[in-house]
Amino acid sequence: MPWSAPQRPAAYAEETLVNAILDGVYPSGTTLPGERDLAAQLGVTRPTLREVLGRLERDGWLTIQHGKSTRVNDFWLEGGLNVLDALARRPDALPGDFIRRLLEVRLALAPAYACDAVRCGAADVAAYLAGAAGLADTADAYAGFDWGLHHALTVASDNPVYTLILNGFAGLYRQMALVYFSQAEARVSSQTFYQELLGAIQQQCPTAAQRIVERVMKESIVLWQEFREQGV
Repeated sequence: MPWSAPQRPAAYAEETLVNAILDGVYPSGTTLPGERDLAAQLGVTRPTLREVLGRLERDGWLTIQHGKSTRVNDFWLEGGLNVLDALARRPDALPGDFIRRLLEVRLALAPAYACDAVRCGAADVAAYLAGAAGLADTADAYAGFDWGLHHALTVASDNPVYTLILNGFAGLYRQMALVYFSQAEARVSSQTFYQELLGAIQQQCPTAAQRIVERVMKESIVLWQEFREQGV
């Protein structure tokens, strides 16, 4: 029987509170129970609870009001990128069109950082893309490689803000990519994309890379919609 380490009290309390917010136990605009009662309910010490509440405030789940009860935020309006990591563990809490919207954000960003990457760090991206030919024909292999490509592009773009934004999507990206790349059509399409992008890099043409990435990101949204309509 596989063994796993027990959750630390702070991690347990944080996950429990986030799930309670997502499940509507504590809807946005309401307040949490007092510190003493909440610590008792969660089975943690008050210092541990304060640590957890501080992290949740930092991520935008809560607003700590000194002298008043802690307010539950509307995380869609006030949350930060770390909210996405929590949502990756609770896909049932996502709106039906959320992944499409996530892909639209990637469409807005990826062409720009691809263009900068070819201009500033083409050799590193080309070295990464050289591994595409040897990819195993599995969803897991393509999901990992595709994430690595976008990460490599953001790093090569010489703008660390792109990388920080992308990292905020890491958990959700993994969940989505495993479903997307479970379809052979998506793997074939991506293999073509990798070779076209490598060609643009070899020609030292940032604008060509930008156009290729923009076109493929649009195509991926269409494919995703088709897969969802097919019940994938």
